[in-house]
Order: sequence, then structure tokens, then C-alpha cells
Amino acid sequence: MLEASGPRLLNRQLSWLAFNRRVLALAEDVSLPYADRMRFVAIWARNLDEYFLVRIAGLKAQARSGRSRDIDDGLSAAEQFEKVRQEVNRQRMLAEGITQNLRADMASTGFELVDWNDLDELEQKSLSEFFRNQVFPVLTPLAVDPGHPFPYISTHSLNLGLLLADPVSGIPRFARVKVPTDLLDRHVRVESSEASVDRFIPLEQLISANLDRLFPGVEVIDHTIFRVTRNADISVTADSLDDHDDDLLTAIESELRQRRHGEVTRVQISADASIELRSILAEELDCDQETFFAIDGVHDLGTYCDIDDFAGDRSDFFLERYAPRRPEEFAGVDSPGDLFAVLRERDVFVHHPYDSFDDSVLAFITAAADDPDVQAIKLTLYRTSGDSTIVEALIRAAEAGKQVVVVVELKARFDEANNIEWARRLEQAGVHVAYGFIALKVHTKTCLVVRREADTLRRYCHFGTGNYNSRTAHLYTDFGLFTSDQEYGEDLSALFNSLTGFHVPVDYNELVVAPADMRPRLLELIENEARFGSKGHIRFKMNSLVDPEMIEALYEASQHGVRIELIVRGQCCLRPGVEGLSETITVRSVLGRYLEHARAYCFANGDGEGVAHLLIGSADLMGRNLDRRVEALVPVSDPMTSQRLTEIIDVNLADDRRAWTLRGDGSWVPPDPSGSMEMHVQLHG
Repeated sequence: MLEASGPRLLNRQLSWLAFNRRVLALAEDVSLPYADRMRFVAIWARNLDEYFLVRIAGLKAQARSGRSRDIDDGLSAAEQFEKVRQEVNRQRMLAEGITQNLRADMASTGFELVDWNDLDELEQKSLSEFFRNQVFPVLTPLAVDPGHPFPYISTHSLNLGLLLADPVSGIPRFARVKVPTDLLDRHVRVESSEASVDRFIPLEQLISANLDRLFPGVEVIDHTIFRVTRNADISVTADSLDDHDDDLLTAIESELRQRRHGEVTRVQISADASIELRSILAEELDCDQETFFAIDGVHDLGTYCDIDDFAGDRSDFFLERYAPRRPEEFAGVDSPGDLFAVLRERDVFVHHPYDSFDDSVLAFITAAADDPDVQAIKLTLYRTSGDSTIVEALIRAAEAGKQVVVVVELKARFDEANNIEWARRLEQAGVHVAYGFIALKVHTKTCLVVRREADTLRRYCHFGTGNYNSRTAHLYTDFGLFTSDQEYGEDLSALFNSLTGFHVPVDYNELVVAPADMRPRLLELIENEARFGSKGHIRFKMNSLVDPEMIEALYEASQHGVRIELIVRGQCCLRPGVEGLSETITVRSVLGRYLEHARAYCFANGDGEGVAHLLIGSADLMGRNLDRRVEALVPVSDPMTSQRLTEIIDVNLADDRRAWTLRGDGSWVPPDPSGSMEMHVQLHG
């Protein structure tokens, strides 16, 4: 048992990196097939891409300013940035090693990810011919000289940087060639005489091997591969809105254009790049050498998310595809009216992806669109898939004369452009589109259907923890609740009226809505549990726990003897198991095949083993969710639904295969400390 010494909170930045390290550990799990392990490497890489897109610019700015303000655990911004660099480099080297080992293992089965120098003369000759016919015509070499400025380098484009001898003066000149991964496959198949072998090389290596064709008669002194990440965090304020005639959509579009030229937060460059090339890039990209991260191996490991596109039908490379089940409550549903008849009788709880999204959420919205008795459909849209059947159903409903309202969150990070496109298409079809608020993101996942039945109108509701997105619904675990409860329907009507009208405080019957009510209500429930001392029991499942006030409330409850079991997938700034501070608190992180995305908050209300108050929703315990977003937690009161949700929490807490345990010093202990999975990430070492 640790003593209550040192900071009360763990560092948020390093806690996030520890989460990403746990993702990478899944790639070390030899019980998983090769392609799935490679995909976890890719997920780790893409997570890190997003980290540098949105988190690093602010930290670097604080470090440059020399601010001495302590953050999280007492580290200054400069100290945090240095620790981030060190941890990122440790993880990068590990990821490169894992990738090399996986490539060797896959090669033994006849699937080879090779380098140019691994090929024989005939294979290189064949690929050079492919380069001449299929690659060379779409390449654009850009030399930098007095008449040609340094070209714009877009975020996450893959590039070759070259030093060329000027053909007239002999002075070394810089040139850039963009690797056209948006036009050509990143991995080029090597024609092999061995029919049983599938062999691929990275596109950038093929280009590098044929630079003489791009610059005929010019000496190539040196070349490297590099990839740039820019700050992509956009901010829309009342001032920026004033500049665009109070039009939020236009302001977001303007911010997206500015994002293209954001500060460079990371330059990934080949480990063998010369000092001269690094210096040129640092000067032209206006960044320092601390921004550079050396890559010893393949750039952009995130590309292996698409490994099934070129791994073919090697079924032994992949986990068996899981077939979601149709919720048993909807098993006999053959018409839209049948579905609503089921919901008149009872609530329906779903757990995706195990319960089919298509046969529940999509069926609910489609039924509403096609049922002539439905008068209105209202829905919040945060992230949706590119070919969304949901959007098509909403358009169909509007064209049929139904009242259709969609609250589109234009500020959903990295989906801003998609959401603008969908918003315009919905508006053109006659859907009433609201864009949310300047200072608040609309993050809640809710849908309201109003149906005429005899001489009355009945409301049907869906509350979810995940987006209305059929693609991610197959990859994320999420909860959903369908109900025709009158009070829930009244609450959801009031919430939508608040979202589309003026955002004014509302007294809800059952919903717990942020930013007005959620923080005080959760604090009240935690404090209430503390009154019962050792008979109290709190169980939370969430993505992140970083809010200091919530953490302090949990500490206080622990000091009263309340048993607190936390399931936190990602960041956690709470220190569990610390003597005199958090002795009764445990924290575990469950990672596996699917992204654990559901949130649930369970309070026993003094019944030590029972669950007296249970809520689900889209909110984590973060300042942004509690104070700067519109969120909704819905109580789960139906006995059968409560029992099923409780069983899911029980399974998460009993998991001894995928669950990591957090120690009070910030280290994470894997489920099996004896094998290759052994790993403690020290956040303060």
C-alpha cells in the first residue's frame, strides 16, 4: 500500500501515452493472428498521429513561454514535453521492433513485406518497368531554388526530401517529391516466380530506387523520407463568428482552411537522414530539432490498418469475423409498426457490436422514416459514416413530409468537413438542421421519434453511448437504450427544443444533462454513497477520468470506506490504492478486439452488493464533457435492463485476460506478469 505522498493526480499527458502503450502491447500477444497484431501496431500509430495533431502545440507553447505553472502532477510544461518525447521514442522503437518481428513471422507463411534491397535483379527490373508506366506519370518533382519557393507540405503526406547538385552551379539544392498514396496503393505487389508467395514493397522505396528517372542528368547527393504533422486543433469563438456574419458553418470552413497551415508539431524522418537535410527542413518548416522523430523502418505504420486489403484470403491471418446477433426483443419484427409495438411493451437494451447495430439502431430510424404514422424524427449527429444509411433514411422521411430535425455538430474533431457536407445535403432535402453552439459541442447521442397512435402522440427514444455511425458500431463496444417511457420522452423533447432554440436551463424529470446538471448531480451521488461508509459501492466504466473535482470526490468517498471499482480504458489521473487517500479504489483498463467505448455510472446507494442507481451516456469524467459539451446521462430503471448492464460490468471487473491494473505510482500491471506481456509504464521515472 502506497502512502499519500507526492502529487494527488497522475500526469494527464503521460497517462494518455500509457494507454497507447497498452494498445501496442496487444500487438505483442502471440495468441492473436498476425494481421490483427499488425493492425494493433497501426492503431497505436494512428492514435499517436492524433496526439500530435491536437495535444502537442499547446504544450510546446507553454514550454516556450517558460511558464512555471504546475500541471497535473507538478511537472512544468517543459518537463512534460521532454518526458513525452522520451516516452514516444521508447514506444516508437518498440513498435519498429514488433513490426520487424511480425514481418519475419508472416514471411514464413509466404506473405512478405520486403525492402527494395531484398529483391533480386529480375524483380527490381520488373518493378522499375512498373514505375515507368504506372508511377512516374503521376509524380511531380519540386526543386527549390531562387525561382521556386519551398513547397507546401500537407499534414501526414509522405514525402521524399532530396539534395541535388544544381546542374549549372553545382550548388546543393533541395527538392521534394510527394509520394502519391492518395492515387496509388501504398504497398506495391512484387511479381514473383513463386506462386505461393505474396510479396510487397512500400511505394516510397520504389520511387527512391528510381530517382534517376525523375531527375535525369542531375546528381542526387542525398535523400530521405519524411512526414509532417501540423496542429489541427481549431477554435471557433464569438469573435471569429463576427467575422463571418454570425454563420457558424462558414466560420468552421474558414478554420479548416487555416488548419492546413498550422504549426508543425512533429517531423518523422528516416533515422539515417543527413544533418543538412534535417537543417533545411527545420528552417523551412519553422520548427526546432526537438520536433524531429527518427524512423528506423517503414514510415506511417498506421497504413497497416488496411492490411486486409492486400493480405488476401489468408484466413489464418485474422480473427474469425464476429456475426452480431439480432436483439431477441426485435426477433419477430417484420414491419415498422411491429418495432414500435415492442417498445410500447418494454425497454430494450443493446450492447454493440454483440447486438447488431443494423437490427436495432438502424432498424429504429428506418422504421421511423418509413412508418406513415410517424410525425417527427429528431436526432443528434456527431460522427457518421461516409455512406450513412441513417442520413438517407432521414432524407427519405423529410421528403415524405415528416418533421425531421438533425442537430449536426460541426466542431466534431476531424469530421468537420464530412459533417458540413452532410448538413448541406440534409438541408437541401428539407431537413431542419441546427448547428449547435459556439462555446459548446453537442456530444450527446440521442434520437426522438414522435408517432401518432389513435388520438394521441407517443414518443419513442433512443439513448446511446456511441455515434450514429454504422462503421464504428462494428468496431466499438457501446450501450444503447430504447424506451417509450413518457417522462424520458418529455425530457428528450425538452432537450431538443433547447438545442434548436435558445440554450436555456431546463428542469428535467430523469435525464442528467451537461453542462448545467451533470457535474452537481454526479457529485451529489458520490457524496451520497460516502454517507454509507463501507456499505457504499461505486462502479464506473468510462474512457477517461481526468477531472480534478470528480477525482477529489472519489478520494473523499474512499476515505469514508466506500468500495470504488473503476474501469477506465484510457487516461486516468486518479491514484488508486494509496494509503490514507484512495485505499478502497481500484482502477483497471480493459483492451481487446473492440474499442471499449461505453460509459456507465453505478451507485449502490448503501446496498453494498446491489445497484440502486445506474446511468449510461456519452460523457466521460473530463472537464470538456462536464462543462463544455451538451451531454446526457439516462437512468436505467427497468429491472431486466439493469440486470443485463450489471452483468456486463461484472464481466469487465472479472476479466483476467485483457485487464490491466493501475498502481498508485502510475504504473500499469498487465494481466499476466510472467510472459511477453510483462510491462510496467512508469509515468514519473
